[in-house]
Amino acid sequence: MAELTTVARPYAKAAFQYADENSSLADWSDMLGFAAGVAQDEAFAGFIADPKTTAADQAEAFIKVGSEKLNEAGQNFIRLLASNKRLTVLPEIASLYEQLKAQKEMSVDVEVTSAFALTDDQANKLAEALKRKLDREITITSQEDKSLIGGVVIRAGDLVLDSSVKGKLAKLAETLNS
Repeated sequence: MAELTTVARPYAKAAFQYADENSSLADWSDMLGFAAGVAQDEAFAGFIADPKTTAADQAEAFIKVGSEKLNEAGQNFIRLLASNKRLTVLPEIASLYEQLKAQKEMSVDVEVTSAFALTDDQANKLAEALKRKLDREITITSQEDKSLIGGVVIRAGDLVLDSSVKGKLAKLAETLNS
């Protein structure tokens, strides 16, 4: 994983810098998200992995699939990745790009897992509290997990706040067993 990140980081930074300079962060986000999806497609991944396929063929096939989704700069980016045999790292490039974009926009995506569905009011109050704590704009996505019994688990980047009953019971059991 770390090796994949090391390979993807310079491409993500270059794409971000270009997008930032051209005021097209959202466009590049869409293009990279689309490209990552194509690269993860099983059939296309097999095509990319075929040693008989040239870099130019890979790039042209990729561009043909995404002709409506990739602008000229995006197509050139795909050609560059193909020529350097890096199309397979597109999902990681997209992920790193989104992290850079979130830092620039002072925003963070927060995943909230709760035992029961959050009401709109609860989600709004949680977003406001997290906005004050993290000093960033917050985008919340929530999901239910009945196994938590009660409480919530909040994930914001590499920050994890576990205030679920299940988590507290696990900590208690760990304390009792030590």
